[in-house]
Amino acid sequence: MDGFFELLPNLVLAVLIVIAAAFVARLVRNVVASVLHRAADRAPQTKNVVELLATIVYIAVLAAGTFIALSVLKLDGVVTTLLAGAGVVGLALGFAFQDIASNFIAGILMAIRNPFLVGEIIETNGFTGTVREISLRSTVLDTFQGQKVILPNAKVFGDPIVNYSARGERRVDLACGVGYGDDLGHAQRVAVAAVEGLEMRKDGKPVQLYYTEFGDSSINFVVRFWVDFMRQTDFLEAQSEAIKAVKAAFDGHGVTIPFPIRTLDFDPNGGVDLRAVLKGSGGELTAGGADGE
Repeated sequence: MDGFFELLPNLVLAVLIVIAAAFVARLVRNVVASVLHRAADRAPQTKNVVELLATIVYIAVLAAGTFIALSVLKLDGVVTTLLAGAGVVGLALGFAFQDIASNFIAGILMAIRNPFLVGEIIETNGFTGTVREISLRSTVLDTFQGQKVILPNAKVFGDPIVNYSARGERRVDLACGVGYGDDLGHAQRVAVAAVEGLEMRKDGKPVQLYYTEFGDSSINFVVRFWVDFMRQTDFLEAQSEAIKAVKAAFDGHGVTIPFPIRTLDFDPNGGVDLRAVLKGSGGELTAGGADGE
């Protein structure tokens, strides 16, 4: 009884410290949540992180108050034992759930950095689609073929991410070719004028055309222009309309888009075609035969 009465003041003080710590922890949690919620209004997926951080702050303040109360009761050995036990348990859980922990931490970092938002079109880990959900563990994509893909956040965070929607615009690169007998300058002017007439083309950025190589049966080029991009169909429609416009313009201005052509050479030194071989052998080459061969 004497020992109890000697300990009673410290016991009362310890209880008051725990009560005060609980009150302060709740107050700090509310303040932190309020401040972070204001900062997270632009990114809805960070709300889960806000709640998590507020809870961590609450537990940390409450734990600090509890340890101080135990110290007042001269139970420093208990504090040391609790901290050591918590460290061992945390290490064991870390090894047991390292995949879950890595996805969880990656989800927190992604929510802070905001590499993409729900509704945006991204490409990552070999998948391209629209972001439908972002949680602290995984990211859900809807591919353009209608499949639902669930990607662990650790893989998304660790791999390159292509965000097609971040800038609201996208460049269309249209490859084509013209015949070796065509005037390249004339073909360039015709193709550029055809693409400039597209309604979905983004104003302010010029149409660019560059010849890229001497192909097997054509001189190849790429024509580039920009479109506003919100959905995948914006890109596909612009590409389709550009193909139709360039084809119609070439047909109207006498520019050739050649078919693949193969020339057969029947001499080891080169320069002898099939017609010469048939003449030398007394055979005849008909129009149908030429087309068929």
